[in-house]
Amino acid sequence: MAEFRFELRRFAHFSEVAARELGLTPQQHQALLSIHGTPERAQTIGELANRLMIKPHSATGLASRLIANGLIERQAVEDRRVVQLRLTRAGEKLLAALSRVHEAELRRIKPLLHGLIDRIG
Repeated sequence: MAEFRFELRRFAHFSEVAARELGLTPQQHQALLSIHGTPERAQTIGELANRLMIKPHSATGLASRLIANGLIERQAVEDRRVVQLRLTRAGEKLLAALSRVHEAELRRIKPLLHGLIDRIG
């Protein structure tokens, strides 16, 4: 179990470094993934806060920084009290680049993780 947790942490560290190399904080990367990963490819601030396990006011600040960087946009819906966050083209491109790097790393470590899971089970 300890070795498995170590490899998960190593992957998390890899992910943090990859995000920073493209000018994002790890939390910004997670926000882009979260928004992109929903069926509607949109989230409210509350949904983003829930998915990232942060307070709504922290999600608001995070969203504001991503908007300022041109990576997401706010869109009003029918209920004007609700605003959805969506990735911009720039956000989609940046996330796609990060995802390619992450997918390559996951393919590389897949046999190791499978071996560790087999040892646990």
